[in-house]
Amino acid sequence: MADFGGKKTLERATRRWRASSFTNGRDLLAVEEPLEIRLAGRRFTVTMRTPGHDEELVTGFLFAEGFVSAANEIGEIRRVRGRAGKPEPNIIDVILHVPVEDLRERLQRNFTMTASCGLCGKTSIEAIERRIAPLSPGNFALEPAVLLSLGAKMRGEQTIFADTGGVHAAALFDRSGALRALREDIGRHNAVDKLIGWAMGQNKLPLSDSLVMVSGRLSFEIVQKVAAAGAPLLAAVSAPSSLAVELADQVGITLLGFLRDGAFNVYTHPERVIGPACGGT
Repeated sequence: MADFGGKKTLERATRRWRASSFTNGRDLLAVEEPLEIRLAGRRFTVTMRTPGHDEELVTGFLFAEGFVSAANEIGEIRRVRGRAGKPEPNIIDVILHVPVEDLRERLQRNFTMTASCGLCGKTSIEAIERRIAPLSPGNFALEPAVLLSLGAKMRGEQTIFADTGGVHAAALFDRSGALRALREDIGRHNAVDKLIGWAMGQNKLPLSDSLVMVSGRLSFEIVQKVAAAGAPLLAAVSAPSSLAVELADQVGITLLGFLRDGAFNVYTHPERVIGPACGGT
């Protein structure tokens, strides 16, 4: 497999069909490479990602999936060195400050949840609920005008997408609609993990005074990660899945879909969106 040295984009020659004829051109592609995560030297998992912010990806993944509960449980994150002594760009080793029995229980719990039903249905939702406390109603509320401003702000910072059209984004906003952080990746779930990893590194967890917006659709997995981070509102440019809506309802997240073109749908906990009532069913 090619090693692109940590680059986020790669230029390739293309044959373009335009106006009834071919022309030669160049195109930028989003780089996709495997990242191997090790725990104390032992292979733990591999994820396909766009290089960049790898440490955030690792810490966000470990937190969102319940392997660590706080930043101080992560002792060291280091690049594994190859035979020539140079750091391997696609292998990261993590030393955790977690008691062996606690780590074994967390690993077993996660394996059982994912292997038994492939993250499906009531069993998975109940497992998530046991790990993640439902969000309190709090006083987090936004007006539609703030929500409608988010898409343009997110697009303005999606530099890799602007170059390639091939990556997803996850963005963190405060209640005023100010953009606090944005991460891009070939995988939507990776972009969310990177965002959570950033927040963890900034000591901003839980995200109780923030909202998360993602490009594309909303899946169960994305809701699970955002719930773990404690954000009360999650929005997407496209549609949520049925299980994403069910989980958001259970854990107390306000879920928005189709946030674009001056409109949006609120699927769960609409009390956090302040606006005039209207008719309809």
